[in-house]
Amino acid sequence: MSASAATARAELRVGFVLAPNFTMLALSAFVDTLRLAADEDDWSRPIHCDWRVLSDDTRPVRASCGLDVTPTARFGDPRDFDYIVVVGGLLDGSRISRAAGEFLRRAAAAGVPLAGVCTGSFALAGLGLLDDRRVCVSWFHHDDFASRFPQLAASSTEQFIEDRDRLTCAGGTSVMHLAAHLVARHRGRAAAAKALRIMLEDLPRAGDAPQPAPVDDLSSDDARVRRAMLLIERHADGHFPLDELAREVGVSPRHLGRLFQHQIGMTPTAYAMRLRLRRARELLEKTRQPIVDIAMQCGFVSNSHFSRAASATCTAIRRARRVRGDPRLVQGFARRGTDAARKRKRRLAGRRFIAGPPSRGPCGQGQRPIAFFTPAAASGLPSNVVTPSSHLSSSAGLALM
Repeated sequence: MSASAATARAELRVGFVLAPNFTMLALSAFVDTLRLAADEDDWSRPIHCDWRVLSDDTRPVRASCGLDVTPTARFGDPRDFDYIVVVGGLLDGSRISRAAGEFLRRAAAAGVPLAGVCTGSFALAGLGLLDDRRVCVSWFHHDDFASRFPQLAASSTEQFIEDRDRLTCAGGTSVMHLAAHLVARHRGRAAAAKALRIMLEDLPRAGDAPQPAPVDDLSSDDARVRRAMLLIERHADGHFPLDELAREVGVSPRHLGRLFQHQIGMTPTAYAMRLRLRRARELLEKTRQPIVDIAMQCGFVSNSHFSRAASATCTAIRRARRVRGDPRLVQGFARRGTDAARKRKRRLAGRRFIAGPPSRGPCGQGQRPIAFFTPAAASGLPSNVVTPSSHLSSSAGLALM
C-alpha cells in the first residue's frame, strides 16, 4: 500500500527523514506522541495520525545508540504529508544523503512544512532551508550552530520555534511537546494532553517555555529567571549588558534584579561572576593553559581582574593539583586561598593517599570496566550485547534490528 493511500484518512500525517547516527529519543518521543493520539487508549492503531520513516531505499538507518531502524516507505510525493521531520543526531556523523536533500527541497518547494528536531536543524540549515527564519537549537549545540551558520538567528532559550512553515526543536523531551503542539492543532488539545499523560508528562509546554537551567546548585521556579540564567551562561565568556538581558526576558532591569534576589539570593551580575569563576576553576584544575588565557576565555579583562574577583589565587589552585588523593582537596584549596593551602599541604606531608590510590585509567582500581559503543566500530554492537536473530517490531510499527 502506498504512503498516499495509507495516510488519506489520517488527520495528521508525518514523514520522518533520519540522519545517520540520529538520536533515538527524538524519533521515539515524536512517534509515541502521535501513536497515543492516533487511537483510543493505547491501542496504537494509526487511525487519526499516521507516520512513516522515509528513505530512498529500505536499508536500515543506525541510531547513535547503535540500534537500527528500517524505513517504512520510499521518498515519493512530499504532499502526502502534513509535515516532514528531519531527525538529527551526532554532529560529526549525521550528514543526510543527496536523495534526502533533494526530497526536502521538493517538499519546501511544494509548501510542505519542514521540522528539524535535535540537530536536524543543522541539516535544514545546510540545505539553505532555514534562511530568514528563527531557529531553535539546544543550549548544548548553540555555539556549534552559531559558528557554522552565523547568518541565522539561533535561540537556545526555548523548547521549540515555529516560524511560518519551518519548525525547529531543541531535542530531548521537548520533541514530545512539539509533537503535542501539532496534535493539538490537528486533533485538539484533549488528544495532545491524553498522549502526554500516558507518557507521564505534564500538560503540553508552550514553545517559548525555557530550556533547563544551567547545571548548578541554584534553581528557580520562575520561567523568566531560568531564561535569564541560560542567557547568562551562554554569554559567560563576555559582557552581556543588564539592560539587554532584561529586555530579552521581558522585564525591566530593576525588576529582574528583584526576581534574581528572591529566587536565587543574588543579583544577575553576581550570578554571572559565579559562572565565570566556576569555569575558570575547572580550566585551572584540568588544563595547563596559562592563567592569562583562562582569564580571557572566562570573560575577565586581565589577569589582575581575575585575581581580584577570585576568592582564591590561581597559584593555590595550581599547587593543589600536585597533591594526590581526595579530589575534594582541590575544591578546598580553591576556597581557602594560598595561605590555607600551604598550611594544609604541610599537614598532609608524608601522606601520599588520602582516600586510596588514584585511578590508573578508565578501568583503574576501584572502578568497573564499561563497554562503550561507537558508530565507527567495525562491526555491530559490542560482543557483550545479545542481538536478536530477526527484526523486532515496536508498538509504533517501526522495525528495530
